[in-house]
Amino acid sequence: MTPTLGIGLIGYAFMGAAHSHAWRTAPHFFDLPLHPELTVLAGRDPAKVAEAAGKLGWASTETDWRRVIERDDVHLVDVCTPGNTHAEIAIAALEAGKHVLCEKPLANSVAEAEAMAEAAAKAAAAGVRSMVGFTYRRVPAIALARRLVSEGRLGQIRHVRAQYLQDWIADPKAPMSWRLEKDKAGSGALGDIGAHIVDLTQHITGQALTGVSATLETFVEERPLPAAAGSLSGVGGEGTGTVTVDDAAVFLGRFSGGALGVFEATRFALGRKNGIRIEINGSTGSLAFDFEDMNVLEFFDGTEPAETAGFRRIIVTEPGHPYVGAWWPAGHGLGYEHGFTHQVVDLVTAIAAGEDPAPSFADGLQVQRVLDAVERSAADRSTWTEIPS
Repeated sequence: MTPTLGIGLIGYAFMGAAHSHAWRTAPHFFDLPLHPELTVLAGRDPAKVAEAAGKLGWASTETDWRRVIERDDVHLVDVCTPGNTHAEIAIAALEAGKHVLCEKPLANSVAEAEAMAEAAAKAAAAGVRSMVGFTYRRVPAIALARRLVSEGRLGQIRHVRAQYLQDWIADPKAPMSWRLEKDKAGSGALGDIGAHIVDLTQHITGQALTGVSATLETFVEERPLPAAAGSLSGVGGEGTGTVTVDDAAVFLGRFSGGALGVFEATRFALGRKNGIRIEINGSTGSLAFDFEDMNVLEFFDGTEPAETAGFRRIIVTEPGHPYVGAWWPAGHGLGYEHGFTHQVVDLVTAIAAGEDPAPSFADGLQVQRVLDAVERSAADRSTWTEIPS
């Protein structure tokens, strides 16, 4: 009999649905040392959370996240709420002896992230584990890229280029949402999607960003309020709301190993739906990745003869590639949802082994410090802003 791990998920919208799918799917494809049980789903609206629980496969519901933490049948709390609630929920769960998975970015401020990392370190001493949800690390092509760099196939890393391009609010008539309010989201494109490419580039290279020079822009400062529930009036309700976050972030960075980085995160790139692009150039090789072709990694081996050298298009679907062996035959690609499943696999495996999973809350704090440095650099219009270690 495989021991069970009772899961309490807080939040049931986009991320809640993705996490639910992962918890439900992981034990059917991977041999896990603990069996995740979808114990309770929490949300403030009783009718909506009950509907979501029935659809997503949860055994019960709560309308107060505190009740989730109090339950003896919950062993892990999965936080899929807006950023302004991450710190309070995660710290309370850790102090109650519950393992925690928290969506990114870890918090809305460095101070909150520091408090979360401190709570995580104290909890780890008592065997309680925590992880931040940078799921793109678990895309097989990204995992292969990290392996190639760690094996020295690229030599000394010199250039890092990273973009995260979306277009979901490019239309000025797109309505307000919590992601456009600083008190709830912390920042806009910078934290929502820029955090991912900060984490990915540091993860792949094994190096930390040490300084940045940045600019932020808000292209549309007023947006229509969402239509009231049940309204048939179309896009928005009455009146407008003020956008208090950035629409786009662009910054230069320097890595601890000396590499130069160029970063761009925007939700105004028309035609780009979820375009994560990473290119890394080293002294003996290069690699390139585009999430809109997520089962492919391009690799250039600079040690080959110039007459035959060129970027190699690797289809990352072989059984020997990271995570892939548990899924389909070679050539049958994976999708967006699989990264969340792999996240569950790694987290559950680490908990059962008594090991700290990665990325840790300390890793999330380091990303938060980068985001903070970008905001300070843009606000001060400074040429260079150091990132505290």
